[in-house]
Amino acid sequence: MQRRKLLKTSATTLSGVIGASMLNACTIRKEENVRMNNLPKIRWRMATSWPISLDTIYGGAETISQRVNTLSGGNFQIKPYAAGELVPGLEVLDSVQSGSIECGHTASYYYIGKNPAFAFGTSVPFGLTAQQQNAWLYEDNGLRALNKLYADFGVISFPAGNTGAQMGGWFKQKLDGLKSLQGLKMRIPGLGGKVMAQLGVNVQVLPGGEIYLALDRGAIDAAEWTGPYDDEKLGLFRAAKYYYYPGWWEPGPTLTALVNKKAWQKLPTEYQAIFKTACYEANLSMLSRYDNLNGAALQRLIQKGTQLIQYEDTILKAAEEASFELLEEIGEKDIGFNEIFTQWKKFRQNVSSWNKINEFSFSRFRYQA
Repeated sequence: MQRRKLLKTSATTLSGVIGASMLNACTIRKEENVRMNNLPKIRWRMATSWPISLDTIYGGAETISQRVNTLSGGNFQIKPYAAGELVPGLEVLDSVQSGSIECGHTASYYYIGKNPAFAFGTSVPFGLTAQQQNAWLYEDNGLRALNKLYADFGVISFPAGNTGAQMGGWFKQKLDGLKSLQGLKMRIPGLGGKVMAQLGVNVQVLPGGEIYLALDRGAIDAAEWTGPYDDEKLGLFRAAKYYYYPGWWEPGPTLTALVNKKAWQKLPTEYQAIFKTACYEANLSMLSRYDNLNGAALQRLIQKGTQLIQYEDTILKAAEEASFELLEEIGEKDIGFNEIFTQWKKFRQNVSSWNKINEFSFSRFRYQA
């Protein structure tokens, strides 16, 4: 009898607790909804470095736009624009810095002329894989170091996409060792372009929408973009048939969302959190999409007559040696660059030692056939 009374009392108490918890949860949600409804309606424009036809890389900007709109209940909206619609594809940073647009989606290594250390925000030759790049940015203070650089431009950056390891470019003619690079006209940006220049290449920097015509009309002899899916969309296989790999200059390149600092500071904290969350999603979803799409696209390219060719070891070794000579040389001249390079180099060594044990050993066994 006493036990039944105790159980009844306990049940009544538990019911009261659950009821109170549900009431509190409803109250919190109601307060959150009221707060969100009271937040200002904000409209931003986002310039990008990409043509709309490249739905995956341009999709990073669209992901941010869609998620910001959804999570804010439509109060905070960002409209993305393709390269050239608002500003040229290689001038996104300038426009965000000036405040003529609030934000942009681009690759930081397009702007190494302003600060060579911006290369680390995307990728450097023989650098980090996509996962290693994320670990460095998010967990080893890489992003904080980059934002110290962007502060000089009145800009804040957020990782907002990754293509994964890229291919090594399209060539009209087969390469025959290092000597065949002499005088070759190739579209390749960033520090990878500087390394190619040291190997004798006549380097060109073109936005994605201009690559096909330049390659097709012979203004350039070779070009790299991202990988099979995007390269197929640009039609590069129609202008050159030799497809080299690996893309040693971009083993895991990050795409970046840039925000004008004054515009950022005017945002309510809720909108700032929403924007950060949207960038996280764009960073993850873009990499996942490329990994899903590139394999099938590569098979289609092969069926269309594309010839896959691996870079000769002589070229890879010369490129690796030139890459680290270049990084060291820039570091000797630029204190800010050397500060990031020193931190990055230590992280690269540590993560490579770990991945050699856990990932490389597995991959070597899995793919050795």
